[in-house]
Amino acid sequence: QVQLVESGGGLVQAGGSLRLSCVASGRTFSTYAMGWFRQAPGKERERVATISWSGSSAYYADFVKGRFTISRDYAKNTVYLQMNSLKPEDTAVYLCAAPALDRPYVRTSSYWADDDDYWGQGTQVTVSS
Repeated sequence: QVQLVESGGGLVQAGGSLRLSCVASGRTFSTYAMGWFRQAPGKERERVATISWSGSSAYYADFVKGRFTISRDYAKNTVYLQMNSLKPEDTAVYLCAAPALDRPYVRTSSYWADDDDYWGQGTQVTVSS
């Protein structure tokens, strides 16, 4: 059974930092992209950052560029999201995703998870002003 488990969320003041982790179990995703997404109450789910299967390229949404960094550790089957200079508008549930099926772009930083992919349960990030 494949599981993605996020951790590292919490309450932080504006300008602070958090590091999110997503540990995968049940299979390895070393040949697939992985990504972080977020969803705030009443809003659509957004793609935050994705990293290619090799780790050599990454995509960042404009609203996190220069502040967030995605990385992965193959030995630990884990993907991270380092979040710096946090803003109140970053408040959301952050979810990790990985491809469940082969299709175009699932190995590149252009990966966009859909509902049929593997998803974690999410970790809450709350940024106070």
